[in-house]
Amino acid sequence: MYIGCHLSISNGYEAMGRECLSMGGNTFAFFTRNPRGGQVKKTEPADMAALEGFLKAHGFGKLVAHAPYTMNLCSDKERAREYAEECFRDDLAKMEQLPGNFFNFHPGNSLKQDQESCMDRIAQVMNRYISPGQSTVVLLETMAGKGTEIGRTFEQLREILDRIDEDKREKVGVCFDTCHVWDAGYDIAGDLDGVLSKFDRVVGLRNLRAVHLNDSKNPCGSHKDRHEKLGQGCIGLEALRRAVCHPALSGRPFILETPNERDGYIREIRMVKAWQAA
Repeated sequence: MYIGCHLSISNGYEAMGRECLSMGGNTFAFFTRNPRGGQVKKTEPADMAALEGFLKAHGFGKLVAHAPYTMNLCSDKERAREYAEECFRDDLAKMEQLPGNFFNFHPGNSLKQDQESCMDRIAQVMNRYISPGQSTVVLLETMAGKGTEIGRTFEQLREILDRIDEDKREKVGVCFDTCHVWDAGYDIAGDLDGVLSKFDRVVGLRNLRAVHLNDSKNPCGSHKDRHEKLGQGCIGLEALRRAVCHPALSGRPFILETPNERDGYIREIRMVKAWQAA
């Protein structure tokens, strides 16, 4: 069982590993740069190497790094697209200094454009910078469907995956966010087996590489994307427990993105581990 939460990179890379372990976790997520501004923390190769050694020594699962929210590969503004492509290129290269982990991103927002052409543009950027020989796997995140988000349906994710060059497809997968799929209209509380079966038919469970474990403040199909603490939202504790223990999701890193402080994350990590152990 690999469980952890989002951590701040402000104190460095190895510090995140030590903080995660002290909280009872064995995986974690971090933003590759400021999530809303895009500023980049200077990379210290020795610090990244120290984290790599720490992860191996303590049996951590794969990490799930997160691109900034401002990275929109299919923006209707040329400069915004250029910035997004720079982020994707540079952050993917940086992840190779922490080999064998995941680089997760929100596919993008079409704004006033045709979504079909936007999905093609997303895939073009991925094909441009993903290499068959890299160790990092790039993850498209399932989205809630707020506004003009791309990735609100499993079919949209499949369309992007189908546009990836065949020799690079092993380096691309999906991050399954429980709040997002619920808000998008997939009833994981009432029919988890059905939702995962549909995901398998459309996307393929082999492509599901990581899970964002969150409750939702809103009812199924609301398209709102507002996370809640485990058991305090509309998905509910029992449904989330079933997701954690579902054999189709076993072995994946589970990342908490619930609205918590440190003590809250410690409680949730302990609870999730107890579910898996029961």
